Amino acid sequence: MIHLSKKEYDTLEVVPHVDLKKYLGKWYEIARLPARFEEGCSDITATYSLSDDGTISVLNECKRNGKVKRAKGKAKVVDKNTGAKLKVTFFWPFYGDYWIINLGDDYDYAVVGTPNRKYLWILSRTPQMDDKLFSRLIELVKSKGFDVGSLIKTSHS
Repeated sequence: MIHLSKKEYDTLEVVPHVDLKKYLGKWYEIARLPARFEEGCSDITATYSLSDDGTISVLNECKRNGKVKRAKGKAKVVDKNTGAKLKVTFFWPFYGDYWIINLGDDYDYAVVGTPNRKYLWILSRTPQMDDKLFSRLIELVKSKGFDVGSLIKTSHS
């Protein structure tokens, strides 16, 4: 367990700008830190779409015990300057941090984490990621204080 001071918590840098329209769509989870809600899952994806009320609809899907499991949620941008800090809920009124800390120039990959360093997701537009890119992202998140020793690679069939 990593214990952070308030200053360290606040120092997780996010990308300078996220074009939400480019970020929308389907993402494949490549790797993650352990999360109870994803235990036993493979083929994990997240699909983001814009709702009529201006919030973002989130559809998380995974295969567990041969069945597709779905969780629907909502996200809202809380940092209007960068667009990189969001709050996500699957169980209103409980919201979690969703900070975009790295993003491919073409929005082909993203790294999302929480400022307490408890949750981390490496995402790609395709089910596989280039090994060199993956290694570079591992080094990046390690330098930001995430426990890469606990990282779980997501399998996609």
